Amino acid sequence: MLAGRAFEETARLNGGVTSAAANGRSALADIELFRDFDKATLTQIEQSCRYRRYSAQEQIIDSDAVSSDVFFIIRGRARVVTYSMSGREITFADLQAGDYFGEVAALDGGPRSAGVMATEDTLVLSLPRGPFLAILADHPEVALRVMRRLAHIVRRANERIMDLSTLAANNRVQAELLRQARSDNAPRKTAIIEPIPIHSDIASRVSTTRETVARVLNELARKGIVERTRTALVIRDMPRLRMMVEEVRG
Repeated sequence: MLAGRAFEETARLNGGVTSAAANGRSALADIELFRDFDKATLTQIEQSCRYRRYSAQEQIIDSDAVSSDVFFIIRGRARVVTYSMSGREITFADLQAGDYFGEVAALDGGPRSAGVMATEDTLVLSLPRGPFLAILADHPEVALRVMRRLAHIVRRANERIMDLSTLAANNRVQAELLRQARSDNAPRKTAIIEPIPIHSDIASRVSTTRETVARVLNELARKGIVERTRTALVIRDMPRLRMMVEEVRG
């Protein structure tokens, strides 16, 4: 079990603190951003990092905090969130092993644009702003990946803003299910959302209540569009769900 509070360790391959290091393999080898880097380069980057461990529901970074490290998820999961004035949680994205976060503050030097919370026991490597910017300057292909990721975030944000501005709550729930099921662009009759989405999580993404989410899911189940199994939510009729969302979007 991971400790109940965050702690830091110096990330050295010869320290023997991870199984990856023990096997002579960098902990950064599975980070998508560095997928083309050789072992020597990864080792050099890792020596500028610090290991940090977080328990489930523990805050990794706070929104508006003045810090600029970039974090790479080695093991576990995390959620990008912010909170309304009334304290309602608003979810932006879920992250898993291989993902990274914190690049916005590292790029512009401003405060954190959102908070990040571990949703299960999580191990990350944190890289200070200076070395991160040096990597972008020395490796244009990595800089391009970061830019593409930011472009994707902007597009998704625009889509969600339009939905929040124009769709009723039940339609927003339908649109969120479609987003979660649309992991690729291949036309499919069915799709699986796994693990099964929690009502409160969907509600926090589309600014509605758990009761509304439950009502919409029950209605879709009665129509044969979705089916809840023990571990997943199965979209049985993707074309029909897509049509329902596109009709209200106009």
